[in-house]
Amino acid sequence: MGGDLAPRAVIAGAVAAARDLGLSVLLVGPEAELSAAVAREAGGTAPPSLSILDAPEFIAMNEAPLAALRRKPRASIKVAAEAVARGDAQALYSAGHTGATLLAAHAAFGVLVGAERPALAVLVPTLAGSAVLLDTGATLECRPEHLRAFGLMGSAYAEVALGIERPRVGLLSVGEEAGKGTELVRESHRLLAASALNFVGNLEARDFFSGQADVIVCDGFTGNIALKFGEGLVEMLGQLLRQAVASSPDPKQGAAVVDDGFARLRSRVDSSEHGGAPLLGLNGLALVGHGRSDAHAVRNGIAAAARLADGQMVARLREALIR
Repeated sequence: MGGDLAPRAVIAGAVAAARDLGLSVLLVGPEAELSAAVAREAGGTAPPSLSILDAPEFIAMNEAPLAALRRKPRASIKVAAEAVARGDAQALYSAGHTGATLLAAHAAFGVLVGAERPALAVLVPTLAGSAVLLDTGATLECRPEHLRAFGLMGSAYAEVALGIERPRVGLLSVGEEAGKGTELVRESHRLLAASALNFVGNLEARDFFSGQADVIVCDGFTGNIALKFGEGLVEMLGQLLRQAVASSPDPKQGAAVVDDGFARLRSRVDSSEHGGAPLLGLNGLALVGHGRSDAHAVRNGIAAAARLADGQMVARLREALIR
């Protein structure tokens, strides 16, 4: 029931994941409403691997998450998280309220020893391929030991999601030197350098997309701004290119070239291709999709959840945090 295009886009993505990928999907929400919508989306016959768990309430995007969870004990995100905690499902995916997803998953799963705070990990494009950026909004105010844990968890996630052996970990700062940055950054640098990680030092914002690091560590406030800035930059560049082409001597030919190139660029930076970002540090698997997720993004998010479950992501994070 969560997301700007819910429930239709979520249902369509779930049907596609069950039908095309052969995944077992448990839809959580008002049973009567979901049953009718699934029948419409699936052409009358729902895939046998798709089932529905009734949850009569849901949390809207404009609600305060903690108050809403207390007021709505049968909210769909809470029921879904509890289903994963019971073992009825292996992973939770939601394109809805990020704060509500975090709180519900935190309450249902608990936190891994050594993590203390969860981190939202997002794959960002670089000149060398992709990198893991964390945290992007789960923990806004951090201590140095939190950023050290983010480095450990981000490295383990990069091994599974990107197939990189011994990922390079960088710390986002205002200068390359170890003494640069806030007290948080300087002390985090010391802890990361003393860890068993493949720590490559500070990474300036201008080198964010250079590929110098496979994992980029920062606090959630900084990471969320960096992520949203990158998204806005891509959208602006696309509009500027189209404006430039429209005023060129041969706009039709130019448009064809720009559209082809920009389509390839978007395939690398579009969040819908990854589908969802995992909440690392919880004793259970939860992924958060973009609020604007369409059916394609939801399908890919469910597929990503299945891959991480098959890759024993939580067990690997647990092991990484005791190094």
